[in-house]
Amino acid sequence: MKTLLIQLKTKLVLALFISASTIFAQKAEQPDGNYDLGANINEMTLTIGGILVVATNDGLVGIDPKKSTPIFTFNNFGKLKPEETDFIPGTPYIVVSQGADSKFAGLAKTKRAVIDYVQGKVLFNSEDDNWKQVYTCNVVLPQNKIIISGLQKSDQKFESQVPKIAVYDIVSGKQDFSFFLDKPGRVGMAKDFSVTGTPLLLKNSILIPTAQGILSMSHTGEEQWQTKIKGVNWMVADETEKEIYAFEGTSNGANTRIHKIGSNGAELWKDDRKVKGVVSNFEILPQGLAVVSNKSDGGSNSVFAASNESEIAFLNASNGEDLWDKAPKTKGYVQHFYVMDDGILFGIYEGGINKISFDGKTLFKKPLKTGENIMVMAQSPQGLIYITSEDANIVNLQTGEEVWNKPLKYKSATSVASTFDSKNNRYLIAADGKIMAIDANSGDVSDLAKCDFEEKEDPNHMEIRDGGIFLSSDQNMSIVNFDGSENYHAYYKSPGRSTFGKIMGGITAVASTAMAVSMSARAGANRTGMGSMNDLSNYNDYGKEAKRAADMFSGIAGASFAYLATRFKATAATENAQFILTKLDEGVGLVKVNKDTGEVDKEIVLKDKKPEYEVDEFGGYLFYKANDKTIYAYNLAK
Repeated sequence: MKTLLIQLKTKLVLALFISASTIFAQKAEQPDGNYDLGANINEMTLTIGGILVVATNDGLVGIDPKKSTPIFTFNNFGKLKPEETDFIPGTPYIVVSQGADSKFAGLAKTKRAVIDYVQGKVLFNSEDDNWKQVYTCNVVLPQNKIIISGLQKSDQKFESQVPKIAVYDIVSGKQDFSFFLDKPGRVGMAKDFSVTGTPLLLKNSILIPTAQGILSMSHTGEEQWQTKIKGVNWMVADETEKEIYAFEGTSNGANTRIHKIGSNGAELWKDDRKVKGVVSNFEILPQGLAVVSNKSDGGSNSVFAASNESEIAFLNASNGEDLWDKAPKTKGYVQHFYVMDDGILFGIYEGGINKISFDGKTLFKKPLKTGENIMVMAQSPQGLIYITSEDANIVNLQTGEEVWNKPLKYKSATSVASTFDSKNNRYLIAADGKIMAIDANSGDVSDLAKCDFEEKEDPNHMEIRDGGIFLSSDQNMSIVNFDGSENYHAYYKSPGRSTFGKIMGGITAVASTAMAVSMSARAGANRTGMGSMNDLSNYNDYGKEAKRAADMFSGIAGASFAYLATRFKATAATENAQFILTKLDEGVGLVKVNKDTGEVDKEIVLKDKKPEYEVDEFGGYLFYKANDKTIYAYNLAK
């Protein structure tokens, strides 16, 4: 057994006797990119595209570490508050808003801009197109459009005073069409045509929810119909676009009303359907409508206050009535929600998994009790594997019966690492300071090895490598041989918790892939925009997830989405190495450590007690705030 516990002071002593080229890792004191931004840096954001967006006193700057100068500088609106910059999830777009949240927003000028941070292009700027007020700005995917509502300057009498809608094409950069929400110069009582929610862009029309009702317009700007359904927040259509569902929050925000209308504007339900809470998931299925809504007591201690839990309903698409006689009890918030061939499978954050058929029957013999925070719900050859912060097991998806003789229990943990060892046909779970092995056939559990990480850390990642079982945490790395003996253990002391917290800003390869999949699902595959992937993935199938992300990005037109697809098809920089922030002899720095040997391949000394930085572990770059106005970029793959 080879034991490697790396202590930096020991390395310094050894360096006096052995050639530095063989003991010390390569140091990259000189950055690969040096970006003087000319203004004080306020905030850094690492995007899923690997572009660093920096907020300065002058505006925004985009840094691509593969290029010597910033790819964009947006100083049109001056210094921006954090809440004025919105990174649209799973896209290469940033929406910049200024004045929109001001108490004088209806009187003072409001400005909006949309930036493609990958190409470094400003796609829309309200000032360039003479918008004096921008009320709403929505990026619509997968169509790749920008929909603007507001007041636009005009030479024509009255037109500057009437709310207007304009649709811009992102790929071409041109306006597709525009129209007024009311007739300019109309005589009579003034009407409020403010846009109340997100417009729905269909193949042959666009639906605008307003304070007067839903307005349907053609793509040439001609009115098709109006409804009296007011205050709608968002809408979704079925695949034929002949049936549209509109969601209206009640005045107190506690409940939601669901309306169904036809492609001609006719109301298809006799009455709207009221559900308790805010709708968090909505699925249009052949068997009916699956609705998940989240209730909240709003901090009230009243006995009449709503419970903090989700409700699951299954509605008849023809009339909005319940198809289930009794809704399943949740006693918490739905954390996982999947539509299967025979019913709906769901997991509750507070603990519990259940499966309901489309006709409302419980498919599990009884609801499965689990620990809190279901970190993993995934397919496996033996059934559904779940891993929580307290326990783990595999259950039969048809009956809900446990496959393992009893759940694997451990102390409550914020992170639990796991993987499947196909060579030895066993599941491996690291918790409670040890690695437990579960035989895939028998379900027998055995303790494989101890896992005593320094600084009382728990492993947060585990993978199978040629040389054994790799585990890692923030400051520790280890390989355990397949027989349970230790191959190596490498430890790099943290520079201090206040400094260490900065690493959390970096996007790790696995986390960024999961994030990209969920966000690209929102961007492309999911018409509701509610973030439901509805894909019960195979357990531990990281490669599959990366491919899903790439495929989803590929399904949206535009050079920037093509770039994102290529990025996730590439091999992650962390495939064979891990990046760790630690205290070096010359100051705080980042080390690149080989996963197979535990040895340092590269050191970058930051010479700062509390460095501010971001690490793109997928692309392999370190961004470091060298001083108030300068960013350094280091290529960690060298």
